[in-house]
Amino acid sequence: MTSDENGASVSHVRENANVAAGPNSAVIGNGTTFGLDTVPLFEGAFAATGGPDKGIIFPYLMIGNDPLVGGTTTIPAKITTVSLQLLNPDGSVREVVSFNPFESKTLGSPVFENVLYGSGRAQFADAIQRAEFFNTMKQNWHTRLDPTVVNRITVPIPRFVNVRLPDGTVKQVQNYYVGTVPNGDTFIELLDLFFGSVFENVGVDDINAGNDTTDAVNMQLYPNTFLFSINSKGERFDGDCCVFGFHTYFLSSNVPQSRWITAFASWISPGVLSGGFEDIVGLSHEVTEAYNDPFVDTAVPVWQFPGEPANSKVCQGNLETGDPIEVLPVGTVAIPLRENGKIFTFHPQTEALLQWFSQGPASNAIDGAWSYPDENALTRSAVPCPK
Repeated sequence: MTSDENGASVSHVRENANVAAGPNSAVIGNGTTFGLDTVPLFEGAFAATGGPDKGIIFPYLMIGNDPLVGGTTTIPAKITTVSLQLLNPDGSVREVVSFNPFESKTLGSPVFENVLYGSGRAQFADAIQRAEFFNTMKQNWHTRLDPTVVNRITVPIPRFVNVRLPDGTVKQVQNYYVGTVPNGDTFIELLDLFFGSVFENVGVDDINAGNDTTDAVNMQLYPNTFLFSINSKGERFDGDCCVFGFHTYFLSSNVPQSRWITAFASWISPGVLSGGFEDIVGLSHEVTEAYNDPFVDTAVPVWQFPGEPANSKVCQGNLETGDPIEVLPVGTVAIPLRENGKIFTFHPQTEALLQWFSQGPASNAIDGAWSYPDENALTRSAVPCPK
């Protein structure tokens, strides 16, 4: 699989040759994506309108139907909820941290429910796409998710695991840390190396069981789960914490090549993170990025993260629409919805629009915006990465 994490860009590829092939072809406009068996897609391109790449054409693939063609594309959202059984060093059960309390709210969130935005009444990722193509799309154009919980599992999490370090030695390291937020919920900081094996195993099992399909956006949802890293000595890395989502795809070696787009996201209880980063912020980030860059390989002019010093080379060169926003002091919008008879305020993440990556002087998105739904989050296009 190939993946991009919240908070850090990574690139690694693995192939799972034993997964089952799906039945569907991907559509680009009125044609077919030759050689791929995956979700409906449309293709386009933009020219950089500023910076050192001015005039260079950058192609992209996005989920859905061509905005010039219009119509509604409905894509299954296949959800596996994962609860964590935390084990003591002797293997006995310390506690089970369940996703069950967050399932109903997740399904009733703006990721899956229609909300009225300036770009129209839509699900969250659909509203972002409509904002990007607002002045060129047909007004009936939508890309919707139809959610179904296809699996509910509990995974045992050992207290310690053995890790082979770069020098070849094997060291036992602590696999998880726990804490409690003000409302009493438990949060878990989990070793990313261990989580990677869990994520792959769950994904391949769901594919082989027919739970995850190539025509769907597949999701693994976890309760208050944050990933940390260790350094080459096996010590916990105390850099920015923590990863709480990424999107990726599994692939097979058959022809046409099957690709299962899959996202990991954590529900976040209030009080764990600052800046309004709570509840569905990770899920909204990853679903919107999957819409815009489903295979995590769309190149754009290399951009500098907002707020960095002028000579900083903290940069990326991909179309990951959530990453420029997550470094801002406030990166979410508050959306109240009625959930089981009560009002619950959700916090999806504002996204950078496609036009922001062009590095030009003007945007042809809705209202001339660079970000959405908070059009004031980014007030100018991306700054080129310093040479």
